Order: sequence, then structure tokens, then C-alpha cells
Amino acid sequence: MRRRPVRNSSVIDEIDRALVHALHIDGRAPFSRVGSVLGVSTQTVARRFRRLAAEASLRVVGLAEPGHAGRTQWLLRLGAGPHTAQDLARALARRPDTSWVRLASGGTEILAVVQTPAGDGHTLLLHDLPRTNGITAVSAHCLLHVYLGGPTGWRGREVVLTEDQVRLLRPGGEAPVTARPLTDADLPLLEALGRDGRASQAELAAATGWSPATVARRLAELQASGALYFDVDLDDTVLGATAQALLWMSVAPARLDEVARTLAGHPELAFVAATTGPTNLVAQALCPDPAALHAYLTRRLGALDAIRSLESAPVLRTVKAAGPLGPAPVRVRR
Repeated sequence: MRRRPVRNSSVIDEIDRALVHALHIDGRAPFSRVGSVLGVSTQTVARRFRRLAAEASLRVVGLAEPGHAGRTQWLLRLGAGPHTAQDLARALARRPDTSWVRLASGGTEILAVVQTPAGDGHTLLLHDLPRTNGITAVSAHCLLHVYLGGPTGWRGREVVLTEDQVRLLRPGGEAPVTARPLTDADLPLLEALGRDGRASQAELAAATGWSPATVARRLAELQASGALYFDVDLDDTVLGATAQALLWMSVAPARLDEVARTLAGHPELAFVAATTGPTNLVAQALCPDPAALHAYLTRRLGALDAIRSLESAPVLRTVKAAGPLGPAPVRVRR
């Protein structure tokens, strides 16, 4: 999703932060329930949602868990000149198989997550990129195991609500006894949820050709099985994360799992994964400013002796987040 310039981070107050936290708990929660838990009106929640959507790219997207969808994730690092890099980042962002397209390292590096059918379909990696002019370096890192990210993410978005409020917002209902695996029949549903994770059951029924009852039942199945989750796209600079960086680490293999699990508990990180390549662990750090990032690198990471090397790539701009490009329709749901 294209990032719009944030007009003024001072407009983000406790109600806005509570709304973002609530959407992380249940991205499809009706605004009436969110308002009741937050102690504000439904109209206030709807108005705040619309403003954050316009000023901070807020939206909810429904995504298939890659393992359930039979897909492998790759993290690409592409080197290019500053002008070429911007054009290439936009081109990558338009592809349906990419997410988290970022410009980094002074605007001369593009970082992107690419999903490919497991064991096949590496069109972008093997065919398209080698034919692209202006690319000076290419490296592709298979994400072997994601320790933090996807259904779990940066805890900086989830520090407002009380335990009682979280409990009231958490989706209820019993998990279905059985859940059919994802099939091609689910693609229209996934495409609709990728555009707008808050689409109504009537809208999803129109997109799939199913009845609203079938849509509701299938949503419950997919969520209970972990095949479907809801993510929140948001420009995190409005929450104070103005210094962001991708961290590439080399860790002693015998201690990789230990270090990765430790990092997954760090509140400064939004993503942690084991990868292939000359470095075997990657993370995304979000900090209030460069001084805080420096303190994190030197004190928190520096204290872990199993990390043998560390490279940081400052993120300048996010061209595309988790969902497809293009703003989702904003609507009031009572």
C-alpha cells in the first residue's frame, strides 16, 4: 500500500492508539463493540478510523498463512541507483506476489518479501529480475522460520488496552472440529479480504458467490486453523517509530533458535526470522530515534555473544506493506 505523508503525528492520541490496539486483537470487530470497550461512541471510532486511514494508511487486511497456502517466502535485497531504485520499488509493489517493499540504505537498496509456490514458480527470482536494467546487486534469502511477524508483530502497537479490554475484544466462539485446507475455491475470498479485511459478509458473499452463512462458516474455519489471519497496515512513524532498520545477523548455528526466540521478545522488534544466506537471522527494528536505535544495537544486541556479525540497513520509506497496493474502501460499520 502506498504510504501517504503523515500530516502531524500529534493528532495521534490515546483513543487512536487504543483503536489500533483493538484492531490488532480483532481486525473485524464492529465499531460498536470497539467503542463500547473503549468508552466512546461508535461514531467516534468510525471517525478516528477514517482519519487514520487518510493520514496514516491504516487498514485491515486478511492474509493467508504462507505454509497453509503452500507458499515459500523469500526476502530480496536489490541494489540499484537512487532513481532506478524508486522505479523498481514501485514496480515490485504492483506485483501480487510481493509485500513489505521498502527503500533502504540511502535509497540505493530495495527490500521486499516475495511469496512463491513451494518448490516451483520462481519467476521473479529466476526470470524477471535478471532481465531488469539498473540492478547492481541481487541476493535472495529464503525465510526458513518466522519467529515474530505475520499474526504477531510489533508490540509498540499493543500497549494501550488493559487485560480486561483485550479479553472483551478477543474473538469468541468455539473452534470448528475440522477445517478443510485452503483450495482454489478460497481464492476469491482471500483476494477480497486482501483488499479490505473489514469487508462485510454480504460483500464477501458477492465476491465469492457463496451465501453469507457459508462465508461466515469458512472464515471461522480458516481463522481457527491458522490458515487465515488479519494484519493491520499502518505508518508506524505516527506511533513514534521514526528510526527503522533491517538487521542482518550471523549467529552460531547451535544457538540460532535460542537467539531468535530471545529477539522475538524484544519490544523494539517487529519481525524476526531465520534465513538462508551468508547471514542466518534477520530482524526489523523500530525505535523512536537514531539514538534509541544505537542504544538497542549496542546494549541489547551487543550483550548476545552468539551474534557474530551485524549489518543494519536503515529503512527510508515503505512503498508497500502487508496488503495489496491501493487504498481499501473506508466505511462505517456499526
